[in-house]
Amino acid sequence: MHARRKSDSPVVPASPSNNAAQAAAEAVEERGLPKGNASSETRPGPGAGVSVPSELERVRRVAKKDKEARFAALLHHVDVDRLRAAYWALNPKAAAGVDGITWQDYGLDLEANLRDLHARVHRGAYRARPTRRAYIPKPDGRLRPLGIAVLEDKILQRAVVEVLNAIYEADFLGFSYGFRPGRSQHQALDALAVGILRGKVNYVLDADIRGYFDSIDRTWMIRFLEHRIADKRVVRLIRKWLAAGVIEDGEWSDTMEGTVQGASVSPLLSNVYLHYVFDLWADRWRRRQARGEVIIVRFADDYIVGFQHESDARRFLAELRDRLAKFKLELAAEKTRLIEFGRYAAGRRQKRGLGRPETFDFLGFTHCCGNALNGGFLLKRITIKKRLRAKLRQVKEELKRRRHQPIPEQGHWLASVVRGHCAYYAVPGNYRAIETFRSEVSRHWLRALRRRSQRDRLSWERMKRLEARWLPPARIVHPWPEQRFDVRTRGKSPVR
Repeated sequence: MHARRKSDSPVVPASPSNNAAQAAAEAVEERGLPKGNASSETRPGPGAGVSVPSELERVRRVAKKDKEARFAALLHHVDVDRLRAAYWALNPKAAAGVDGITWQDYGLDLEANLRDLHARVHRGAYRARPTRRAYIPKPDGRLRPLGIAVLEDKILQRAVVEVLNAIYEADFLGFSYGFRPGRSQHQALDALAVGILRGKVNYVLDADIRGYFDSIDRTWMIRFLEHRIADKRVVRLIRKWLAAGVIEDGEWSDTMEGTVQGASVSPLLSNVYLHYVFDLWADRWRRRQARGEVIIVRFADDYIVGFQHESDARRFLAELRDRLAKFKLELAAEKTRLIEFGRYAAGRRQKRGLGRPETFDFLGFTHCCGNALNGGFLLKRITIKKRLRAKLRQVKEELKRRRHQPIPEQGHWLASVVRGHCAYYAVPGNYRAIETFRSEVSRHWLRALRRRSQRDRLSWERMKRLEARWLPPARIVHPWPEQRFDVRTRGKSPVR
C-alpha cells in the first residue's frame, strides 16, 4: 500500500466552530464510538470456518491519520483468501445471475475457480457481466428494480468493498449509518430518538431524493472516488461494474447513469456519493451557518434533519435543493416536508388553534409526539401502517400456497415470521402494533385452515390452542433508545 497526498481537493471537511450546541449533536451522532465499529473484516457465512484475518490495519491507520492521503496500491489486498471469505459470506440461496451459476455450482471446484478469478483480475483480463433485472414489490404497491449480479461479480465486489471500507470508514461522518460495518437501522433510530429527546429540536425536515440510485452521476462518482483512490486498477474495476448494463427479458440495455440496486458494491458507492454531496456540506452548514442546534441522521438515502429554529430549517432546505442540483440530484417535492415537531410542538400548536403535531416516517416507523405517564414529552414510534398491511398481505398469500401443508410445518413458518417481525418492530411504545400483527396472522391462519376442506370448521377454541402452541407472544424486545444509546457511547461495542 502506497499513500500519496492530494495537491488539492474540491470538498474538505469543515473545521469545528464555536457553536456550543454542536457538542450535544455530535454526541447523538456517536463521534466517540468504539474502534471495533469500524472493522471491515469480512464476516463468513454458514460453514465458513475461520474468518480471514484483516491485513488492512495499516490502510486504516493512514486513512484515519491523513485525510489527504491517496492510496496507490490497493488491489493486492484482493487475494485468494479474501475472495474465499467473500464467497462464504454470500447467501447460498440467492438467485443466480445471467450465467445461471449458483453458489453451489461455483463451490464444486471452489479453489480452482477462485484462483482463476484472482489471476484474471490481476492481469486485467476480468470482464464484468451484465446484471439480471428483477423487481420486488414496495409497500406502496410499486415495484423496486433490483439487479442480480453473476456470482463471480458478487464475490469480487464484496472483496473490493472490504478493502475500500478500510479507507472510507475513517472518512464517513458519525451521523451516517446505512450499510456500514457495525452499524444498523436501530442504531440510527436510537440516535434520532436521543437527538429529539435531549436536543433542542423544534422542526424536522423529512426529505426524499427522487430516484437516488438511478440518478447518481457517474462522472462525479469517479471524481469522488479518486479523492482517496489512486490505484487505477480499482477505479477501472468500478467503472466496469457501472458500465456492465442490465438484461431484462433477454434484452441488454445500457445504464448511462446511476448504480444498480442489489449489487454488492452499490451501498458503498451510494454512501461515498452522499458523503461528498450531502454529509460534508450539511456538517459544514450547521457548524458555520446555523443559528441554533441542528441534528442529522442518515441511513443510505433516507435522512432526517432536526432544527432548533424554523429560519435555519427553511434556509437549509432552500440551499439543499441547490446543492443537490449541482450533482444531478433533486428532492421529491411530494415527499419533502418541513414540520413542527418536538417536546413543545403540541403546546405551541394548541395556542395557535391548530391540531396535533404532524408525524414523519423513518426506517419503518411513524414518529409521533406523545405524552409520557408523568405528563412529559414522549417520542412514540409505531409501525408504518402501509408496512404492516403489506406484510400481512404477504403472509395471506403465502398461507394460500402452504394451505395443505401439515399444521406443524405451517406453525414453524408462521413462528419465524412473527419472531422476525418482532425482532425489528418490537420497540417500546409499539406493543399495540405488534399485538395487532400477531392477531392478524392468527386470523389469516384460521381462514386458511378452514378452507382446506369444506367439512373442516375449525373452532376458535382449537385455534387458540394452535396459536398458543406455535405463535410467539407479542412482547417488546428492544430497550428504550436512550438506554441502548448510552451503553454504546460509553465504549461498549454492539458488535461484540
